[in-house]
Amino acid sequence: MFTKFNQILKNLGPGLMYAGAAVGVSHLVSATKAGAVYGFLLLIFIPLIHIIKYPFYKFGPQYTAITGKNILHGYRALGKWALFTYMGMTIITMCLIQSAVTIVTASLALKIFGSSIPTNYAAIIVLLIAASVLFFGKYSLLDKLMKIVILTLTVTTIFALLAILFKGTNDAQEVAAPVFQFGNLSDALFLAAFLGWMPAPMDITVWHSVWAEEADRSSGKKANVKQAMFDFKIGFIGTACLAMCFLALGALVMYGSGETPSPKGTVFAGQLIELYTDSLGSWAYPVIGVAALATMISTTLTCLDAYPRTLDESVLILKNEKEGSERKVDSKNIYRLFLSITVAGTIIIFLFFMKNMGQLVTLATVVAFVSAPILALINYLVINGKTIDAENKPSKLMKTWSILSIICLFTFSIWYVWIRFVK
Repeated sequence: MFTKFNQILKNLGPGLMYAGAAVGVSHLVSATKAGAVYGFLLLIFIPLIHIIKYPFYKFGPQYTAITGKNILHGYRALGKWALFTYMGMTIITMCLIQSAVTIVTASLALKIFGSSIPTNYAAIIVLLIAASVLFFGKYSLLDKLMKIVILTLTVTTIFALLAILFKGTNDAQEVAAPVFQFGNLSDALFLAAFLGWMPAPMDITVWHSVWAEEADRSSGKKANVKQAMFDFKIGFIGTACLAMCFLALGALVMYGSGETPSPKGTVFAGQLIELYTDSLGSWAYPVIGVAALATMISTTLTCLDAYPRTLDESVLILKNEKEGSERKVDSKNIYRLFLSITVAGTIIIFLFFMKNMGQLVTLATVVAFVSAPILALINYLVINGKTIDAENKPSKLMKTWSILSIICLFTFSIWYVWIRFVK
């Protein structure tokens, strides 16, 4: 049995990278806070948003398995506008999102290890360590680290949930009632952010495709569609289950406890660990601490890899086309250049714009909401475009599913912008 499990784990790669990027602030902070504030009321929205986003998340690795190339090649086949749209959105948000996930990681590390280092300096240290892993280790080391981190995260999260279920909940939860009103601005904004970042921004569809191509290149063999879809479903379904676990943890431990969840993700993460410890006992501190820290380390690493890697691929596609060459040039220096730019931009935010982090995250959130339906539509056009042969194009059911999902995403995006800036 162990040998079989080890073989399955060995064959997994891009799916776990996807999970590492997806399971972060959206799970540890947003999902847990959803349970802490509203109980189990919002639980149904987690599988619902996964169903809506499923086709477009699937199209990324599916495209690579069919063509042997990442989906950015399909973007270019549609026209430069598609590739430049992705690059523009990435450049606008990469340092903002990277700073948000890294600051939560650093805050958790400070809380767990009891250090008094200023949070922004701790975040810089975390960022530089992550960058060093990527700068020298590249994909192969990241792939190995993600398998360890995701396995640790899954085991500790499930263990914590089972421990709380066996122990039972506090009496305050029996008289408390979840209150959520779509007409209430704060409730609507919370739901919008919760669903918009669940399980991750739509950019991750491109990231997954690029990681799949890199995994093929590293292993020296191309994964077939069946293997790629199995790997994808492990990551996709796994992150959905973990999101429901985190919401359940928040509902069972914090809901009705009298503790008001902090609106700041960095503070809330610390509250979470303390409440787990109060509820379960001091023995739970390292378990919850490891789960929380593993969550954010995985997100910090994978996001920091994804932004420069996808920009690197975009530049190479344009460069090879301009030079009239099908041969892929060495991308190491281009990747490291974009990695350095991402790190430098994020450090600048830590040093000079920490007081404006709220506004910067809002900007990134708005761009993510606006870009989600656009990237979903581009992915749909690519998988139905000229680079995919007829037998590998989506079925009528998947096409209908995709169109309905695109309509939902555009409607959701417009609704978010309206409640944020108009209402």
